[in-house]
Amino acid sequence: TFAEFKMKNNKMMKRIFGLLLFAALIVPAQNLSAQALKFGHINRDEIITAMPEYDTAMKQYNAFGQELGNALELMQVEYNNKLDKYQTEIKTLSEPVKQVREQELQDMLTRINSFQQSAQQKMQDKQGELLNPIVEKANKAINDVAKEGGFIYIYDSRSLVYFDPTKSVDITTQVKTKLGIKK
Repeated sequence: TFAEFKMKNNKMMKRIFGLLLFAALIVPAQNLSAQALKFGHINRDEIITAMPEYDTAMKQYNAFGQELGNALELMQVEYNNKLDKYQTEIKTLSEPVKQVREQELQDMLTRINSFQQSAQQKMQDKQGELLNPIVEKANKAINDVAKEGGFIYIYDSRSLVYFDPTKSVDITTQVKTKLGIKK
């Protein structure tokens, strides 16, 4: 059938593409003869979390989060107190006073929700502000080590499905040394 023909044709095209790709990689590599292709890998998260400035940044981030959390908690306590008072006095309040109190409660809920959304955005912004310089510093060290070592590719081992450790060099130690990390 046409579907089977199409599947076989796709498989054959993939094989031909794979062979061409293989040839494109091997032929130039054979011409270089003395220069071997060097591949390396690293766990970038391990490097970043080992950097001393990461701990400082996380302390600042957590303190900022705690400050926002405390402010939110105070707003919620104030709202709950007003709600409790309203519920206690509801039977004795006139209709215009009830409406004013209900509107105050609704306004407080709106402010609380707005603050929560704003706090989430501020937390994301703070995280970027604190971590971006650390990530950039780690990336620079990785790039420097890769260039110094003559590597063609450095892969982040977190996202690799497989690599052959006999053909790929783990540059974690060199990057830690470049960053002055002793652990």
